Amino acid sequence: MVGGMDAEMVVGYFRGKSILITGSTGFLGKVLVEKILRVQPDVKKIFLLVRATDIESAKLRIQMEVTGREIFQVLKEKHGMEFDDFIEEKICPLAGDIMYEDFGLDTGSLRELYKGIDIIVNGAATTNFSERYDVAFDANVLGAKHVCAFARKCSKLKMLLHVSTAYVAGEQEGIILEKPFLMGESLKEGTHLDIESELNLIKETRRDLKANCSSEKAERRAMKELGLKRARKFGWPNTYVFTKAMGEMLLGHLRGDLPVVILRPSIITSILKEPLPGWMEGIRTIDAVVISYAKQTLSFFLVDLDLIMDVIPGDMVVNAMMVAMTAHSEEQSQTIYHVTSSLRNPAPYAILAESGHRYFFDNPPRTGRNGEPARLNKMRFFSTVKRLSLYMAIKYRLPLEMLRLVNIALCGVFSRRYNELSRKYRFVMQLIELYAPYSLFKGCFDDTNTERLRLAMNKEREDNEANYFFDFDPKSIDWDDYFYSVHIPGVLKYMRD
Repeated sequence: MVGGMDAEMVVGYFRGKSILITGSTGFLGKVLVEKILRVQPDVKKIFLLVRATDIESAKLRIQMEVTGREIFQVLKEKHGMEFDDFIEEKICPLAGDIMYEDFGLDTGSLRELYKGIDIIVNGAATTNFSERYDVAFDANVLGAKHVCAFARKCSKLKMLLHVSTAYVAGEQEGIILEKPFLMGESLKEGTHLDIESELNLIKETRRDLKANCSSEKAERRAMKELGLKRARKFGWPNTYVFTKAMGEMLLGHLRGDLPVVILRPSIITSILKEPLPGWMEGIRTIDAVVISYAKQTLSFFLVDLDLIMDVIPGDMVVNAMMVAMTAHSEEQSQTIYHVTSSLRNPAPYAILAESGHRYFFDNPPRTGRNGEPARLNKMRFFSTVKRLSLYMAIKYRLPLEMLRLVNIALCGVFSRRYNELSRKYRFVMQLIELYAPYSLFKGCFDDTNTERLRLAMNKEREDNEANYFFDFDPKSIDWDDYFYSVHIPGVLKYMRD
C-alpha cells in the first residue's frame, strides 16, 4: 500500500485514466462518477455500462438517470454552457449487461476496451432482499464472474474494485473481520456450498416450472421462495447477501494475480458533505421508517434501540473507493475493506429515533386542506420478534380471524375487506422477517484495513485538504447533527414522492 498519500496524489492518480464503471445508474455509482469528473476533469474516459438495446438508448439512459440528476448541479454550474460538451467528451456509454460473457458487447468495442481500460469498478448488483433467485444469481454471482474474466483480458488494467456489502457476514455476532470468503464456505456448520450446483438447481427449477406451464406470477413466487430457502440453508438471511457472498467467492477464486479490492460498506445513507448534503436515491430500511413516520402510515417498527445501527454516508464510501484505487494500483493482491461505523463511532438506533422525534416536533409535516401542522404520535419500537408478533396477533390477527368467521356466517359479504386486510397483514409479517437480521443485528464490523488506509492519507497538511475531500473517517461524524440537519431533511426532500 502507498503511504503518505494526500488529496493531490489521489486526484492526480485519475488523470489520463480510462475507467469502466458498472452500476452507474445506482446511488453510489452516480456519486462516484460525479466525484471523479468534479475533482479530476482530466480523466481520459469514463465508460458506463448500462442495460440498453443500443448506444443511443444507453446515452439517453445516462442523461436521464445519471448526469441529469441533482447531484451533478455543482458540476453543471462549474462548466456552465460547456457542461454537455464536457460530459460527451468524458463519458462513453456502453449498451451491455454483466450477466453476459464480455457483457454482450460487440467485437469492435471489446478490442478498444481490452487495450484502453486502466480501472474497473463493479458496482452493478440487484439489492432486493427477496429477489428471484435466478435474477439475483445472474447479477450478483455470474456478474462478478464475467467482470473478473473481462478484467483479466485488459492488457493495461491496474486494478479491479468490487463493491459488496458488509452484511455478507449474515447474522454473525461479535467482531466480524475483513477476511475473504473461500470457495465452498458457508455460514452454517455442516454445509458445503457448491456454486455450480446452485446454478444447475436454478436451471432445473425454471425448466420444471415451464414444463408445468406455470404462470409468470407463480414462477416469480417460486423463484423468490427458492432464493430465500437456499440462502437460509447455508446460513444467510436473504437472497441478496447470499448471492453477494457467492460473487465474492468467485472473484477471489478466479482473479489470478489481478489487483482486486473488495469494498464492503454497511447501510449507505445520504451525502454528508459534498457536493450536495442530504442527497440520496433508493430507500433503505431506516429511510422507509422516516417516510412512513412522516406520513403516519407506520406506527410501530421492529428494532432494539440499544443495538448499533451501522450506517455510512455515501460520499464517505466513494472517498474510500478512490483512495483504495490509488493505494492498491498494480499491487497483484486482494484486499478487503469494511467501510463501516460500528467500531469507530457506534450509533445506537436510539439516536435516529430521538433525532427523528425532535426533527418532526420542530418541523411538523403540513397536512390537511389548509396546510396546518400535523400532530405526530410517537412510534412504538419492539426489541424482539416475539414481542412484535404478540402485538400483531392481538392488534391485527385476532380481529382478522373474527372478521373471517363473520364473513363465513354472512355468506362472504366481507370477502373483499377480509382479503385486503389479510394481504396487508402478510405483507407486514414478511417485512418483519426480512428486516429483522438488520434491525436486530448484533455484529460489529472490524475495520483494521480501512483504518490503515485512512492513516496512509497525509494528515499533516495545514489546509487539511485530504481530510475534507477524501474523508471516510466515521469518527468525524456527529450522528445526532447528521440525522437532524442532513439526513432526515434529505430523505423528505428527495425521497418522499
